[in-house]
Amino acid sequence: MTQTNTPSKVIENIITALKNQPGALLPILHGIQDELGFIPSTAVPDIAKGLNLSRAEIHGVISFYHYFRDTPPGKHTIHICRAESCQAMGGKALESHVKAKLGIDYHETTGDGKFSLEPVYCLGNCACSPALQLDKEDVYGRVTPELFDAIINELGA
Repeated sequence: MTQTNTPSKVIENIITALKNQPGALLPILHGIQDELGFIPSTAVPDIAKGLNLSRAEIHGVISFYHYFRDTPPGKHTIHICRAESCQAMGGKALESHVKAKLGIDYHETTGDGKFSLEPVYCLGNCACSPALQLDKEDVYGRVTPELFDAIINELGA
């Protein structure tokens, strides 16, 4: 019989593997999010116990860093670059279009679970501003509202 790793087992394994590192909280949070896609609220007591910290301290770190999610992400994550070059080349208009098209704001997921929207502060594609990244692989440059619509329509939006 094969044993599958449940989310609670994944969390337990990450805490056990990393808890003795100096400054272990951030590596643990990153490890959980990397494996599960988010940090479930049920992980907070286990992390607190493993590191001998309060639940409030753990929650404070999760809520301080926008990178960490406490809800499952959508099937696709869209990162819009908010760095200076992208802002100067129409990034704000693109951002407004994306938010209106998807009906969500940053750090939210569409009701159908298809898309999550996140800000990013440089994709290293400044020569082709404004830029966005789809999931972890695809970076697009010179993104117009029309190009954005074509990208997500291709994904079935």
